Amino acid sequence: MPEYRIGRLNGRFVVTWTDAGKRRRYRLDALTPKGAEAEALDVIRRQTVPVGVSTVAALWEAYRQHLGARPAAETIGYTGKAVLPHFGALRPDQITVQDCRAYASLRRKAGRKVGTIWTELGHLRSCLTWAQKLRLIPAAPYIERPEKPAPKDRWLTHAEIDQLLAADAAPHIRLAVLLMLTTAGRVGAVLDLTWDRVDLDRGQINLRADLEGPRKGRAVVPINATLRAALTAAKDAAMSDYVVEWAGGRVDSIRKGFDAMVAKSGLKGVSPHVLRHTAGVHMAAGGVPMAQIAQFMGHTSTSVTEKVYARFAPDHLRDAASI
Repeated sequence: MPEYRIGRLNGRFVVTWTDAGKRRRYRLDALTPKGAEAEALDVIRRQTVPVGVSTVAALWEAYRQHLGARPAAETIGYTGKAVLPHFGALRPDQITVQDCRAYASLRRKAGRKVGTIWTELGHLRSCLTWAQKLRLIPAAPYIERPEKPAPKDRWLTHAEIDQLLAADAAPHIRLAVLLMLTTAGRVGAVLDLTWDRVDLDRGQINLRADLEGPRKGRAVVPINATLRAALTAAKDAAMSDYVVEWAGGRVDSIRKGFDAMVAKSGLKGVSPHVLRHTAGVHMAAGGVPMAQIAQFMGHTSTSVTEKVYARFAPDHLRDAASI
């Protein structure tokens, strides 16, 4: 987003910015300063979208640029390698249900799992919905996806946790794994974590970067003794503001290091999400109330927590069994 200024011209609000070295000015319809600010953002976004925005490929790149430095931008770039050869040359209004089904069929024949296909088409849907909100297109087409597969019910036992942590790994990978296991944080939240949100005196971590940033699955969580020791050592050696750092800077991805650590541990089917799920399962099995688990994991509703973790609770269905 370029720098811009909102002013008045002939009694109307206008927004002014520089694009490719040229000064641009656009008259706004808003009648209040607050309304002008909101409208200006939409205007600039529409005006600075790359030429040729009528195709899915152009919209996809504009969406990726919009995401900026967020981890989702890297994910969208990766997913585009599969989605764009099939949809990229089309205009959004040309996409049909048959196109979506054909894409799903091709991906299945290529050996891709239903979950992967569901995610890829979901990213296409998100891109086109974003384009509609910015009025880059009049309407987002319906993107049909295959039925979402049941989530993998994989978590680590205490013995497997010890096995994973005993595997050889770089210090920043080990710290990230320990953070995910003890805070139930998503990998993005862990990599975004800065030292100003780690309160060793009060024994808590705030996984929320700010009120405006991503909040899904992010909460204020306590620090246990194991994590405290690891954080204390990491802070003494810190060279940047980020808790998980490499060469004095932020770590964008731990994919390779994490996979290598898992491989050395001898465990199978372990992903960063499995570590978050493991934290939830062990809390439920330990008798922690669902409301507390929901708060810990950043769930917006306790019903979500109960749907996933109630069956692991020691008293689950005990009353029904006694009838």
